[in-house]
Parts: sequence; structure tokens; C-alpha cells
Amino acid sequence: MIDWDDVRHFLAVARGGSVRAAAEHLGVNHATVLRRIAQLEERLGVQMFEKLPSGYRLTAAGEEVLEFAEQMEASSHQLETRVFGRDQSVRGRLRVTLAPPLATHLLMPDFADFARQHPDIEMDILSFGELANLTNREADVAIRVVYDRKTLPPNLHGLKGPEVFGGVYISRDRLAAWREGTPEPVRWIVISLHGIPDWASAGEVRTAEVPFRVTDAGAQIAAVRQGLGITTLPCFVGDADPLLARVPGTDLHMYGTLWLLTQGEARKTKRVRLFTEFISRRLAAHAPLLAGLSVSRD
Repeated sequence: MIDWDDVRHFLAVARGGSVRAAAEHLGVNHATVLRRIAQLEERLGVQMFEKLPSGYRLTAAGEEVLEFAEQMEASSHQLETRVFGRDQSVRGRLRVTLAPPLATHLLMPDFADFARQHPDIEMDILSFGELANLTNREADVAIRVVYDRKTLPPNLHGLKGPEVFGGVYISRDRLAAWREGTPEPVRWIVISLHGIPDWASAGEVRTAEVPFRVTDAGAQIAAVRQGLGITTLPCFVGDADPLLARVPGTDLHMYGTLWLLTQGEARKTKRVRLFTEFISRRLAAHAPLLAGLSVSRD
């Protein structure tokens, strides 16, 4: 019989276009992916991929295998969700996906409290840039900032939370130096290839035309703390940091609304219900911080 794990690895290569992408997606090493693909090809007696400089491309036989592999995947997901939905115990695995700043700067103390209250629940906090897919059972609960409710997939069950606002921040030391008239230019700190915002000139602190770029939120925060310049941050990050202050003359801007999302049978399990109810209460308590109303500014 065909091994479902071999099929999973085949699907990951077909979708990712390379063994490396498949290995990263599945959390295995390069050799494991190659071994699984070789096993499936031997079992079926066909070559499923053509290796090109640009990556792995499906052969004609591979295209046929892909159609049936996706049907197997859909059946597997349906089986898992039905069985999972009947599981009403408060033990087992719970996977939560959310953006890294929400985990690092806001909700980790709440996750810790929930874990202490329910020691038999195995928690996986999936905090990375690319959010997991609930429909494919990559996670059980998603905590997402959504600007337009209409963009939410119709098959997801949503529990609406507070609105999330952001502001423009600078280190307190750099702000003090600016007030004293220090001539050193103040840069905009931006992530990746994003440019300086169109409304950047609205504040009292004038910035240089040359930005300072970083690749992730952690480096962005470190850069603004070091006095390199000013940057946009969620209020729950900037207002909670004693080293930072809002830039004078700038307004808050809305990122969107926090939603707790679940899917299908998974949302009926006791541990998912307990978690969403618990985090919903905590998010409500965080509402002033999320809206930028929790502290008085200079």
C-alpha cells in the first residue's frame, strides 16, 4: 500500500517547487524528502519530477499523481477534523498561529497562564511571518489582525476582538537630543523593501530622505531603541516599551481588528473552546493598550 507520509512529501515538493522548500515546510531534512520521493516513485514505477536549474517540475506522470494525491489529502483532512471534533477532553495538542509581535509583545503571558491552568494540553505556538492554514489543519486557532471582515474565508468561524492601532515611535534619548537641537539627521526605519510612508512629513520631527532598512520586527525595534530614527509600531509594542516615546505631532493609524478564528469540527473540541474563551477575555482586557489609550504621553 502507498504510504501517506510519502504522498505528503510529494505534495510539498510539487507545491514548493524544490526539495529545500518542502523540507522547510514539513520540518524535516533534505535527505528525508528525497528518500520519501524515491520510495513513492519506486512504489508507483514512474518518475514524478524533472530536476531543472530552477527547481523540480512535475512530469506528465507526476501531474496524474498530483490529482489523486490531493484527493487523498482532502480525505485525510476530513477524517481528522471529524475525529478531532468528537474529542472533548482537556488534554492533547493545541496549535495556535499568530504574528510574531502578538506572541512576543502581548500574549505570551496569557498563553503561559492558560498552560498553567491546563497542564495536560500540549500547546504549539506558531508565531512566524507566514500564517498557518486552518482549512488544511495546519493550526487549530488563528489570531489575526483583519482590516476588512469581508476578506475572511467564509468557512472560518470568527470571534471578533479589539481594534489594533499603531503609532510613530522614537527612542526617548533621541527625542531629547532632537529637542535640544542636535543636527544629526533622523532616519525612517523601515522593514524590507517598504519605503518611507507618504504621511511621514506630517509630524514635527523631520526625517532624512535616506531610510534605514531591516528585515524583521525584532531588528526594527532594536534599531529605534538605538536612536537610529523613527518607525511605525503597534501601540501595544511602542507604548509598553519604556525606552520609546511617540513622535510629537503624529497621529495613530488603525491596522485592523483582531479576530479569533477556528474552522469546522475543530472549534467544537473542549480544549479549543476553552482556549478561545480564555484568550477572548484577555484580549478584551488588552483593548486600551491595543488602541493606544493605556498610557499618558509626554
